[in-house]
Amino acid sequence: MIEVRRDVAYAGPGSPALDLYLPPAPRALCLYLHGGGWRVGSRRDAPGGSFERIAAQGLAVATADYRLTAEATFPAQLDDVTAALAYLAGLGVPRLVAWGASAGGHLAALAALTTPPGSLAAVACWYAPTDLDALSRDVDAAGGSGDRTATSREGMLVGGALDAASDVVAAASPVTHARAEAPPFLFVHGTADVAVPLRQSERLAAALHGHGVPARVRQVPGGTHMFPGLPAAELDALVDETVAFLLVGSTRLFVGPDQGDPGQDDEAAG
Repeated sequence: MIEVRRDVAYAGPGSPALDLYLPPAPRALCLYLHGGGWRVGSRRDAPGGSFERIAAQGLAVATADYRLTAEATFPAQLDDVTAALAYLAGLGVPRLVAWGASAGGHLAALAALTTPPGSLAAVACWYAPTDLDALSRDVDAAGGSGDRTATSREGMLVGGALDAASDVVAAASPVTHARAEAPPFLFVHGTADVAVPLRQSERLAAALHGHGVPARVRQVPGGTHMFPGLPAAELDALVDETVAFLLVGSTRLFVGPDQGDPGQDDEAAG
């Protein structure tokens, strides 16, 4: 039986809220962050199936809202995620992990790399931006049309055109914060993603490898952003393998087309 607690104001009255999905004996507690280009989205947006299905595998889930760019610019979003992690740390589940999709994956990665070492035991990022300065170039290279203006999704996040806000762009980019104390990372990314190209996951994975951190890029052949059209069974398998990774922190559990560091033994990581 999964216990569901809704509308928890994790930073006090009036703050963004989270919902909790708690199995009877959770092996870990996951902060899940939704996508939507930092502009739209809701904590009720589940990856694949449902949060109850994820929780049934022993992974408690706290799915949190954070301030969108119409309300506030960076670092408000990261401040909200950090506050949510502080709240969850007080619930007594010994293993705290994070998972995010697209913009949520960006925030999960950023939180893992800017909070005190050991705050998170593992992080999963699905098709997430990791280098905001390089994103427009990566989009161009993938066949899209990159946008560096103030009205782009990245521009709305940082509060202006990217070329006029270079310090904020760097601060808001997970690659800037790669460090040896980072937890193991799993990246899941479609090879045909034009909105946030695969190269974005590869950039952060390479930066983490440079610090000796276990990190794997799981490629989804032909997958586009948010995996529309992916057969339900394949999407469920991606969800289940991500859950398995978060429960133990080993990227070697995640099989399939990928890029990793064959010399990195991460079986005991996290």
